[in-house]
This record gives sequence, C-alpha cells and structure tokens, in this order.
Amino acid sequence: MSSADRNGAPVARPLAELVRPEHTAIVTQECQEAVVGTNAGLTALAEEAQREAVPNIARLLPVARAAGVSIIHCVVTRRADGRGSNHNAALFAYGAKTLSAEPGSHGASVVPELGPEPSDLVLTRLHGLGPMCGTDLNSVLRNLGVTTIVPVGVSLNVAIPNFVMDAVNNSYDVVLPSDGVAGIPTAYGQAVLKNTLSILSTVVTTDDLIDAWS
Repeated sequence: MSSADRNGAPVARPLAELVRPEHTAIVTQECQEAVVGTNAGLTALAEEAQREAVPNIARLLPVARAAGVSIIHCVVTRRADGRGSNHNAALFAYGAKTLSAEPGSHGASVVPELGPEPSDLVLTRLHGLGPMCGTDLNSVLRNLGVTTIVPVGVSLNVAIPNFVMDAVNNSYDVVLPSDGVAGIPTAYGQAVLKNTLSILSTVVTTDDLIDAWS
C-alpha cells in the first residue's frame, strides 16, 4: 500500500513509481466473447463495454506488453449442467440463462482484439464474483513479483468492485483506469468509480498509463 509520513498519514506516490513494469500486472476481467463479445448474452453490458472500455484496453495492452508489464486474462466458465458453479444469488440464475461459456468454448475465449498473446497468462474460474475467487490469481501475481494491479473489464456493478476490494485486502496497490472499465447503466458505473473505487484505488485514464509506459 502507499507509504506514510511520520504521523501515519498516507503519502501519494508518483504514477510512474506505482506502475513500474517489473512489479505491475494488468488483469482483464471477463473480457471474453460470452460477456463483451459480438454475440454476448448480456447485451446491454457488452454494448457499454464496447463503447469505450474494450477499445481503450486494446490500445493499452500493446504498450504494456512492450514495456514489460505482465498481462493476465481472467475468464469465467460454466458447465452446461451448472455443476460447480454458484446457485446462491439471483445474478447466477440470470447468468445461467444468458451466459454461454462452457470450458473450452468460443464464449470462454478472450475477445480477439485483446489477445491473448504468447506472453499473456489466462486463468479460468468456475465460480465466484471476481477473479481472486476460484483461480490461482493471487499466487500467480506473487510468483511474478507483482505489487500493483491494474484491473480492466467488467463490470462496475459487481466484479470490478469485488476485485478491487479483494486486491486491497491482499495488500496490493490498485491503479484503475476509469475508461477501461464498464458497468450499466453508465451513470451508475460512474457513481461507483466516484464514491467507492476512488477511495480504494488510484483512478487514472488509459492515456495516463500509456504515457507512463511509453
């Protein structure tokens, strides 16, 4: 987390230091065909993600790779019979009707404009609300020497706040590009950024990160 002065008050660090490539990873959250692709089951969310977030992520990833930033794609899958997936919230019942993402299927694949490239890692989960649950993400990040996470993708409704909180609870710094995440409706996503995520992470723009890594 951020350093503190002798009185314990937090001291803001320059963005370039926070996102030094050797200790930073971009983690894409559910940037997959079934969620944000052209035939996604969650049409409204996919359209909102494609409006700004996905194009910005597509601009960001090549710059990050060239700088040596680790890229990890986290996708969700669901067996046709639902075995092993959550059934304890309305969200999961809705997903069972609309999400076609069986393991190994087209819906479970990362959207092509984002990769994956050979240097990228892809982690899959079968349950949970965010990428820290049901994957090896925390261990993989530790093995890579990562201390700063840059989350991108969807959604600001559930998974991104869940991910940011899990990351903070696990002592990572979080740098969040506001134009690289999406939620519905748009105004709600912006309210989550302003009122919740801005006090848990360093909120920046895609261009801020591109400048830091160029």
